[in-house]
Amino acid sequence: MASSYYTNTLHVNFESVLAMDDPGMVSMFQAIMASGLEGFLGCPAVIYEAALIDFFENASVRDGMVFSTVHGVTVEISEQFFAETFELPVEGLSELSKILKDLVFDARSIVYLSGEPVSMSGKKKEMKFEYHLLCDIMAKNISVKAGSFNAITLEKFLMLTAIVCRVRINWTNILFNILKKMVTQGSKHAKGYAV
Repeated sequence: MASSYYTNTLHVNFESVLAMDDPGMVSMFQAIMASGLEGFLGCPAVIYEAALIDFFENASVRDGMVFSTVHGVTVEISEQFFAETFELPVEGLSELSKILKDLVFDARSIVYLSGEPVSMSGKKKEMKFEYHLLCDIMAKNISVKAGSFNAITLEKFLMLTAIVCRVRINWTNILFNILKKMVTQGSKHAKGYAV
């Protein structure tokens, strides 16, 4: 199952996308960079599928750290190591639900084709193309949940709002907690993670 996670990920080549002749797309990728997610989303895909499968099959959480073995070698991942590896911000909101409602309302107007505030539970086809792509990036690289990638969940929309409205987010805490949920036995399937 981890292979489906590996093949569905997206690697963002920021140098290439910033050279595009599309101001909306360039602006959206600049917002991603400003959010501090460039190191995480731009990380080269040098992961070997067998090692990734091995990691998720053997992973567990102890004392707030992720432990696993890959080909018999013990792997320990702390939140600090995770932050340093992906150059993620460690300051800002650590809960997406704390984003101001006014910003969420503004984002609902910014990202949709109509320019009018629409339901957050809408479909991606109603979004401007650059935000449709951002939603795909969030779904495949950050929220990593199984199911329809066409639906806009509250979690995805709050992530999108944080990036579009340039809210300071502690991405280290949010992403490390997602990783811990992904490797916690019993919660992977219960939470719908595509591992």
